[in-house]
Amino acid sequence: MLLHIPNVLTAEEAAEFRRRLDAADWTDGRETVGAQGAKVKRNEQLPDASPVKAELGAAVLAALKRNPMFFAAALPSRILPPRFNRYAGGGEYGFHVDGAVMHLADGEHLRSDLSCTLFLNDPDAYEGGRLIVSDTYGEHAVALPAGDAILYPASSLHRVEPVTRGARLASFFWIQSLVRDAELRRMLFELDTAIQKLTQDGADDDAVLQLTCVYHNLLRRWSET
Repeated sequence: MLLHIPNVLTAEEAAEFRRRLDAADWTDGRETVGAQGAKVKRNEQLPDASPVKAELGAAVLAALKRNPMFFAAALPSRILPPRFNRYAGGGEYGFHVDGAVMHLADGEHLRSDLSCTLFLNDPDAYEGGRLIVSDTYGEHAVALPAGDAILYPASSLHRVEPVTRGARLASFFWIQSLVRDAELRRMLFELDTAIQKLTQDGADDDAVLQLTCVYHNLLRRWSET
């Protein structure tokens, strides 16, 4: 499931992120990938030891916690601390697949069920730079307004087109979901969305309660905690 999540950050928050990132020290993005990824990756990232990365990453996690669509779609169990990248001057990232297992700073591991890119500047601030996600339905090009995010399966082949004008700024991170199976996770999201719509439309309380019971019992059956 490829899902556009609007307004993860407000316009003011995204502007503050850009201000902080414009003054940050960047490093070669190839330092964080293996030999295969380094062949097709040309961008910049904030170093893992950067205080700016830690501060802005915490702000991203706080924003995700207050976004009900993100929680309903991802059902997060763990989220890798967000990273930040910058594409400019022809920078790009060729087709690749994300690693299945991510190493955390505390020595634990995270299974990458979902990938998420949070766009930090508007598409008119740069040329190129679209995220291309390939799946069984073809290739999907994504360039979202500042503050919006795209959530997609980490198993997808994807790339970032060359940025030929300006600079593309984004945060990116991976999620281990409570529900490993993507199809089951999609059904839960659709059921949750339908329940919320019925509630807003004033549907019969008993019927909504029954559907809510079904949702939670399915989540109880399918979750891996």
